[in-house]
Amino acid sequence: MKTVETQDISCADARSAVREVLAEVCCGLPLPQAQRLRDDALLVVSELAANALLHAGGLTRFSVGLEGDGMQVRVSDGSREVPQRLTPAPGRPGGHGWMVVQRLCSRVEVELEPDGKTITAVLALV
Repeated sequence: MKTVETQDISCADARSAVREVLAEVCCGLPLPQAQRLRDDALLVVSELAANALLHAGGLTRFSVGLEGDGMQVRVSDGSREVPQRLTPAPGRPGGHGWMVVQRLCSRVEVELEPDGKTITAVLALV
């Protein structure tokens, strides 16, 4: 599993790591399926990384890799606050990322740790 552990990882760095893992997987898939998987994976990692950076003091660990028939993304940050699904409000931008992550992933788990949390999101490859 490709793992990055640093305070300095950016959303772009996380997306690059996802692209590297997807390059191994997508070469054998039909083009529409490969494009959907790439788009979904990049959106999920962008949402998780951006939320960690904006709301939780930054990423402390990031990993992406293959797990059975899925791609696993793990994002850790220094906040013990569990993400909440917000009710959409007219005129208020944002607030939909957690819902998007939950809809696109086959599994999403939040593990509280003494110094923060780790969110594990798995996207089905088939």
